[in-house]
Amino acid sequence: MEFFKSVGAALPDNAWGMAVFVTVFATLLVHYLVKRLFDRLARRFERTDNIYDDAILAAARKPIRWGIWSLGLLFAAELAGRGSTSELVGYIDPVRDILVVVLLAWFVERAISLVEAHVTDPNYRPDPMDRATAGAISKLLRVSVLITAMLMAMQSLGFSIAGLLAFGGLGGIAVGFAARDLLANCFGALMIFLDRPFAVGDWIRSPDRDIEGTVEAIGWRLTRIRTFDLRPLYVPNSAFTTLSVENPSRMHSRRIYEIIGVRYDDIGVLQALIDDVRHLLATHDGIAADRLMMVNFLRFGPSSLDFMIYAYTKTLVWTEYHALKEDILFKIANIISRHDAAIAFPTQTVQIARPPSPEP
Repeated sequence: MEFFKSVGAALPDNAWGMAVFVTVFATLLVHYLVKRLFDRLARRFERTDNIYDDAILAAARKPIRWGIWSLGLLFAAELAGRGSTSELVGYIDPVRDILVVVLLAWFVERAISLVEAHVTDPNYRPDPMDRATAGAISKLLRVSVLITAMLMAMQSLGFSIAGLLAFGGLGGIAVGFAARDLLANCFGALMIFLDRPFAVGDWIRSPDRDIEGTVEAIGWRLTRIRTFDLRPLYVPNSAFTTLSVENPSRMHSRRIYEIIGVRYDDIGVLQALIDDVRHLLATHDGIAADRLMMVNFLRFGPSSLDFMIYAYTKTLVWTEYHALKEDILFKIANIISRHDAAIAFPTQTVQIARPPSPEP
């Protein structure tokens, strides 16, 4: 900036009009050249696998274009106002300083947002980052950039940053006491982002409370869960520091566990029937052969001979699991019918004692 001021001071008083014209023309020329340079760099960066160069280039486009025009016009205004007694001329330097701070903060904020989008996009990297974690880090960085830019802008306007920071420290203690619940929720969110017991899109439930549904968003204060009747449920993040949370979305397999009873009259074919059911599960495409699988005679029930089937499916999808379970149960019913057996249902035998004969 001192260079431009020295150039302006060296100009004769009657040459300010030509200087303003040259400045505006130079600004237009620099803007055009920078635009061409960015277009060439964009085409080159598209051929690379780096996720950061595209983000930084895209983030710098608008701030640099606005910076060229703004700084060029401010310099032209300073040349036009050289020797003027207007108070507006005195605001050019602080406006320029604040403008530089705003443009830098804008560039960093755009870069953070674009990098966040890229690191969570499977098209940019084979192992995308979790959206909730990336969003949390992005929010922290954006808040840090905003606070830093505000402090730098206030320093440019002549405010004492040291006094402001001291006042902020005392105010922070008061705010901490007044907003304990808010801070507890923020720390709860931080624990969620660090421990990652669940992520956006996971199906979770808590045996401690009536909480079950799909996680839609994880904020700094609340986590939004969509229940299975499509109601939004907002849970304070501090609750997850004490709750037990199940995450069925991260199961390795789904389990089929059923107890089936046949009649006592079918005890002669029970062993062959169980062997056929065991063969069915061992050869079924939907059953995980590398996990525990059991088909065993379980007990003599009150009105049935009960046997147990215990197996794990390959699929984790809820609808596919129930379709697979339905198919297996129908095939077991066919096996029972093939052995001329029948599924038992609760029965009771009532034995009526013969009344004593009347005495003669």
